[in-house]
Amino acid sequence: MVIRSEAEAEILRLYHVEKWPIATIAAHLHVHHDVVTRVIASEGALPARPQRPARIDTFLPFILESLNRYQGLAASRLYQMCRERGYRGSGDHFRHMVARHRPPRKVEAYLRMTALPGEHGQVDWGHFGKIKIGRAERPLLAFVIVLAYSRRPFVRFFLGQRIENFLRGHVAAFEAWNGLPRVLIYDNLKSAVIDRRGDAILFNPRLVDFAKHYRFEIRPAAVARGNEKGRVERAIRYMRTSFWPARRWRDLDDLNAQAEAWCCGEASERPWPDDKSKTVEAAFLEEQPRLLALPDNAYVTEEVVSAKVGKTPHVRFESNDYSVPHALVRRTVEIRATLARVRVLVDGEVVADHARSFDRAMTAEDPAHIEELKKSKGEARKHRALDRLAQSAPSSQPLFVKLAEKGENLGRATQHFVGLLESYGSMALELALREALANGTENYNAVRVILERQQQAAGQPPAVRVDLPDDERVRGLVIPPRDLRSYDGLLDAGKEATDDTAS
Repeated sequence: MVIRSEAEAEILRLYHVEKWPIATIAAHLHVHHDVVTRVIASEGALPARPQRPARIDTFLPFILESLNRYQGLAASRLYQMCRERGYRGSGDHFRHMVARHRPPRKVEAYLRMTALPGEHGQVDWGHFGKIKIGRAERPLLAFVIVLAYSRRPFVRFFLGQRIENFLRGHVAAFEAWNGLPRVLIYDNLKSAVIDRRGDAILFNPRLVDFAKHYRFEIRPAAVARGNEKGRVERAIRYMRTSFWPARRWRDLDDLNAQAEAWCCGEASERPWPDDKSKTVEAAFLEEQPRLLALPDNAYVTEEVVSAKVGKTPHVRFESNDYSVPHALVRRTVEIRATLARVRVLVDGEVVADHARSFDRAMTAEDPAHIEELKKSKGEARKHRALDRLAQSAPSSQPLFVKLAEKGENLGRATQHFVGLLESYGSMALELALREALANGTENYNAVRVILERQQQAAGQPPAVRVDLPDDERVRGLVIPPRDLRSYDGLLDAGKEATDDTAS
């Protein structure tokens, strides 16, 4: 409590001249007796009262030693430690006494960082929860990089923070800016730093090779120095409040297109923090000529792994199976993947190329691979049809259980569903089977209607299966299209004849 100087003078006069007790002075002036005591003690006139020993005195050496060894030790935990050693005082009084004896924390002052145009940028990941893709649940992360001078951000969303996605974000940002800064500052990201022991840092070799390609310097942020990459952290916070809330998007491509529009629009049109009369875009236009030029060729950011083909002509990558020529069974192959395609190579030659799936337990098949296998197996195709359905479309197994319960002919059903597999592909059939099971319509016709509806929604012509004999004279036959308007004339003539007969 703060009192006026006139009240302090009155307290001292009543105490020294009138010899009033402290309690009487407090009651007369309507203040707490501790206030009166503090004013009298500040003048050195209050006699020292003998202090009676407190319960905590015995434990003070232990408390002081613990506080010196563990700077951030909470008073509640220290109280439990003293209770285990025999302390029986109250928790509130204990916390009050610990606060008196706790060493003051060292508060560090930070210099405000200044950046020259084109000198450095800051990089970090932002976590935005998880998304469902079929049966898979993938983490959604935003790669964020900011030019320190202009505060121009770049954002690109990925399904995971593996090193290839990390490098893809860099490449996309450099191409969007048509240049790059001389220095990039990283926190202790797993994508950037493999190990750190004080000042000894082991960077990810892929990032080092990437920096060598683009000629920029990798600079780690010091431990517990948030000011060294505060601009990218503020950019992520700004993004969470300005871009992300109530955001609707169809797929990852649509989300990234919206993020790019936001970076070039709202995020660039806001006032520049160093000069409110200019925008971030104006500062970026000043900075862009100072950026390093891009090399002639972009860095290759494919994911490259080795895998072994199993007993079936499929190779597994990220929980999904992709078909390969059957001659590669039991062999080791190389997989190269982008965000859109998965390629399988043997001795540097591409032997399989598939659209990439981010689902789980899906099978992508090239009809040519299956056709080659059928030719090599001959009659074995009939016996393997059900196994092939189970591998290509796992939901066929519960559907066949339903068909068996209804007493359906499983051999005929297998032929029908293999025909759908060959006409529409494994992924489309799997999605149609899931929908049929969910609707309770477990039969061939229902699945076929779903597949036809999917193709119609995609603007594709219906799949028509025609079995031709293995004869070049037939397979090479070209049938010219016919004009069907003559049939319309015959139809009209037939209607007129019918009308005359009826009259």
